[in-house]
Amino acid sequence: MDRVLYVVANGGKQLMYAQALNSHNLANANTVGFQQDLANFHTQLIAGPGLDTRAYATTEDAGVTFDKGTIQTTGRSLDVAVNGDGWIAVQAPDGSEAYTRAGNLHVNVNGQLMTGADHPVIGESGPIVVPQYDHLDIGTDGTVSIRPIGQEPSTLSNIGRIKLVSPDHATLVKGGDGLLRTRDNTPVEAATDVTLVSGALESSNVNSIEAMVNMIALARQFEVQVKVMKTAEDNDASSTRIMNLG
Repeated sequence: MDRVLYVVANGGKQLMYAQALNSHNLANANTVGFQQDLANFHTQLIAGPGLDTRAYATTEDAGVTFDKGTIQTTGRSLDVAVNGDGWIAVQAPDGSEAYTRAGNLHVNVNGQLMTGADHPVIGESGPIVVPQYDHLDIGTDGTVSIRPIGQEPSTLSNIGRIKLVSPDHATLVKGGDGLLRTRDNTPVEAATDVTLVSGALESSNVNSIEAMVNMIALARQFEVQVKVMKTAEDNDASSTRIMNLG
């Protein structure tokens, strides 16, 4: 069997992985604060005796794009968007600290301030717990203020401040839960220069048109791999017929 079959089969496998990643991005084009995933292709020569006549394509996760989405005004008091570089600190399911730009917040039945994906929002001393209130405001510096039930409109009580961070992009990696963490899983110090836009949300940074074009391109590349497999099969059949003539 011609070894080219192994090469093109591997190429098809890597293209399927890239297509799955691209489809995931496209599916999250409307997800608040979503960071687009990237993938890189590399050429890996096959080691062995003689010349390097075969090379495999390998795909690796290249992280995410840190482009900013569009900030859209909602008017909802629990909606916040990170202004410029920066992240909202949240508690991941395993208890570690992670980061997101999704600011569609809500208060659950236990009074915890949560993201839309139900991750507790971290404050200066752990997850923020909100007492019962008539009205809630989130300031540009992340300060959470409430008007307690039954109090005058001018009565405000600060209950905590959302932890906002601004780590170096090179230190961040994205997990399967969609949250970003530092490579060594070490919490980042709070940043004083990160601000929020209240009553607004940041859209996904996925370009839907670009993702659709990429999907078509990947599909055509996969078709080429299949055609090469068919050519290898035809060559093998022709060689067999020639051998049978003897």
